[in-house]
Amino acid sequence: MDNKAVILGSNYYIGLSAIRCLGAHGIHTVAVDYSAENTYGAKSKYCSERAIAPHYSEETEEFIQFLKNYARSQAVPPVLIPCHDSYVEVMDQYLDELKEYYLIPQMEQGLYTKLMNKDTLHQLATEMGVAVPETVRVGEDNFMEKIETNIKYPCIVKPVDSPSFVATFRKKIFKVYNQKELEEALEKAKNANLEVFVQRIIPGFDDHMYTFDAYLNQDSKVTHWTTCQKYRQYPINFGASVYTVQKYVPELYEIGATFLEKLQYKGFAEIEFKKDAETGQFYLIEINVRITNFNSMLQKLGLNFPYITYQELTGSAVEPKAIAEDRNLAFWYGYEDLLAIKDYKRTKQLSLRKVIVSLFKPKAYAIWSAQDPKPAFSFVKMLISKLFKKVHHS
Repeated sequence: MDNKAVILGSNYYIGLSAIRCLGAHGIHTVAVDYSAENTYGAKSKYCSERAIAPHYSEETEEFIQFLKNYARSQAVPPVLIPCHDSYVEVMDQYLDELKEYYLIPQMEQGLYTKLMNKDTLHQLATEMGVAVPETVRVGEDNFMEKIETNIKYPCIVKPVDSPSFVATFRKKIFKVYNQKELEEALEKAKNANLEVFVQRIIPGFDDHMYTFDAYLNQDSKVTHWTTCQKYRQYPINFGASVYTVQKYVPELYEIGATFLEKLQYKGFAEIEFKKDAETGQFYLIEINVRITNFNSMLQKLGLNFPYITYQELTGSAVEPKAIAEDRNLAFWYGYEDLLAIKDYKRTKQLSLRKVIVSLFKPKAYAIWSAQDPKPAFSFVKMLISKLFKKVHHS
């Protein structure tokens, strides 16, 4: 295992889980960040090395040069693992340069971006006969009329480029209840120079969100996969997973594997679906082309996706595996789940009894690990520090 694993982003628990997944197998892990502040993932005992790089978006050319220089100084090419969408965007932009120095599963420049971009993803899914929520694009003929008749209120204003939208507004979408709110949301997006479209809300509570998590080898064949059901997310209704359970849904394999294999995709991907509460149909919502939020649960299930990626790229592919049964294992990000529960209760979407019952499942935690407690202590320290600053400034 001479090849190092270079992990982009350790100030969030996705990076932490990638470090643990690889470090536990004795792989030399390198946590790369633009700052040492709040990088609790790098506090893991499985982190072998830390490196501070130029900022990926503010100093992009310097960041890419930093990565190339680092790889040049190694005896063998490192494996590159991005743990945030913004890193994937930059990586994809410079993929042809980076793949000369790093082992990266996806060799086709632009495919990551096509799948992250909601507009091109929508087009690809439609071409391949995969259901996507009804959409109206800004500037279409009879725009408001189409909203009234085809989409109906409430509806969502969704960004074409999610990372930029989240960075600007600290939320994934705008939910609007009437024409006035729609016009205000479109104005906000326009002022921020962000492209958006309007989409129908698929009926169903947050537990109607499902995922297909898979690894495709260098022949673009699905070798490892499972399906999951979200229970709660934060922000509620349109946020990231905070409580998710592995749930075997064979129909999602049929849709997801066919779609990704046709695209000639390689590496890990997670397709998010929503099941229509009225019709039972699954709609493709988005695709994550980097390690996912509940990676710690997938590892516990025996699907260690960072390790599967590393092993294939370094010439020792892991035996294929599918979780084709219900294991009843849950992923839990306790801190944000508590915030979510508060909002679900406030909006009368969830009863306390239902929440309590769900918490009795065996769990994989986002941050806490008895074998590797330092990141959790660092995370708590960071929260206390933020709270202190908030109180001090108010």
